[in-house]
Amino acid sequence: MPPLVAHIDLDAFYASVELQRRPELRGLPVIVSGSGPRAVVTTASYEARKFGVGSAMPTSRARRLCPDAILVPPDFEAYKEMSARVMAIVRAHVETVEQLGLDEAYLDLTGHVAPRAAMRRLVVDIHTHCRLHCSVGIGPNRLVAKVASDAEKPRGFVVLSREEACRRFADASPGLVPGIGPKTVERLTRLGIRTLAGLAAADEADLTSIFGPNHGRELRQRARFEGSAVVTPVREAVSESRERTFDIDVADPVRQEALLRELAAELCARVQKAGARGRTIGIKVRLDDFTTVTRARTLPVAVDDGALVADVAAELLREYAPARPVRLLGVRLAGLDHEGAEGGQLALPL
Repeated sequence: MPPLVAHIDLDAFYASVELQRRPELRGLPVIVSGSGPRAVVTTASYEARKFGVGSAMPTSRARRLCPDAILVPPDFEAYKEMSARVMAIVRAHVETVEQLGLDEAYLDLTGHVAPRAAMRRLVVDIHTHCRLHCSVGIGPNRLVAKVASDAEKPRGFVVLSREEACRRFADASPGLVPGIGPKTVERLTRLGIRTLAGLAAADEADLTSIFGPNHGRELRQRARFEGSAVVTPVREAVSESRERTFDIDVADPVRQEALLRELAAELCARVQKAGARGRTIGIKVRLDDFTTVTRARTLPVAVDDGALVADVAAELLREYAPARPVRLLGVRLAGLDHEGAEGGQLALPL
């Protein structure tokens, strides 16, 4: 059977969950974000997006673009719970599902007798039971499915062959395609390549001479919407981490250690909930000049105890002794395995 892949993406997921809890905000520009000076937008309602507000944008800029926006702090536990409900529905409809983050997934529809009807039933089921809308893209590979799901948001439902995708997006910027970032787009523009059609028609030898053999070939393939159709249902989680960027750089070593211990406690609570333990404890430190270092230590046995992980992390921090104020701290537990198991890796759905 020819491969067929769907990409499902929950529309403005975090904002949609918040609007369920705050129905009085429906129809208003809502930004889900922290409130500190370095906060960035997690997501925004479509009313806010009309003003140019987008995910990962500094919140200070978003508020300038949309002064009347209502700022709502993120509640990731609520988002995880809702995501679990949605993905349970998805897996009840389709056997092979690869979840990406909390709000999107690839689905293998190969061999389905009526794939479009199946996906429309899934969309209705998600809205009926979770009151959430989603956009769906269907294509012969992951790349086509992903771009198709983004094409008509919100509540889009787009089915494209590879050839149809090439024609529909021929005049679009190469940046439309995942994997072609802004810096690459700038380099392509300087070469006179401004559209996907132009990139698809470019000489591969020229591209590889400029971008290297692998990246140059991949750019042309992406512009031609050639890609993998493999959907992997479960990824092995071999590590778990927690990190925090501070509103004000932290110079006091005592305060740095206290914050690191808080992160270790949060990390171990999550690991214990997943029934896992880890052997390697690591820290991440980013200084005020953006210098970033990591340090790690591997223990003879796997652990999940917050106090023990915090002690090791604090010792690693003291050994490094940051010479400048700290902008970010993180704690990581790697080499995860089943609680009480001997060497087995823990497979966790993402």
